Amino acid sequence: MDEFTKPRFLALSSESQHKMLAKLLNEAYQGLINQRPFQQAKTLYELYKNWLNPSLSNPNWACKKSIADHYHFHLRQTHPGGKEAKLLDSVAHFDREIAEEAWPIGVYLDQLRSAHNVGSILRTVEGFGFAQIFFSKDTPWIDHKQVQKTSCNAYQYVKCSKGGHLQDLPKPLIALETVHEASSIYQFSFPNTFTLAVGNEEYGCSNDTLEAADYVVQIPLRGRKNSLNVANAFAITASEIARQRTINYASR
Repeated sequence: MDEFTKPRFLALSSESQHKMLAKLLNEAYQGLINQRPFQQAKTLYELYKNWLNPSLSNPNWACKKSIADHYHFHLRQTHPGGKEAKLLDSVAHFDREIAEEAWPIGVYLDQLRSAHNVGSILRTVEGFGFAQIFFSKDTPWIDHKQVQKTSCNAYQYVKCSKGGHLQDLPKPLIALETVHEASSIYQFSFPNTFTLAVGNEEYGCSNDTLEAADYVVQIPLRGRKNSLNVANAFAITASEIARQRTINYASR
């Protein structure tokens, strides 16, 4: 890495100065996690940081989170409000090596477009221990990098099926959709085994899915907006399903 003199460093734009400091922190972070020496990055960071603003604190060089926090501080100075790059590995607090037995619940992704939404739903499905996901033919599949990233690798632990026909899904088929005749998820008693269908980000569940559905449920809302992001709506519904099952199991 090129070393700067003080006049040269201070002649850089503020954005370039912070980018340089973030780059040094990234180098130090990689050295820490890979057990490689990073003394040069540490020394240059502290030197340049003092030239920029002596009142700024130094990270705890033995702590990944401390280095990451300083890294993100400098990135925010380069593009306030922008999307931050990820430095820390995904933090998996108290993840278990073995999950509990899956509940016999399927989820049908009806023509979703967003790989991010698919990954988020995968993570929720795995987290609540639902049995499997059925993908319509136009929905991003688990080989999509964004699906894998957003799911935090949960895609590896969920049974996934591609294509197929609505009539082959485990019954009853319950569609999550904002239509007038839909029941509130808080008043509907979810059965022991079923498939929950969630629809396209713009159009919701397809007409074919709604016609095939045995029941339609919705999340009651009180604001001006009539719907939620599909991944958020699914997470809320999954939580209610889990709540009902927990209560039913406890009452046996």
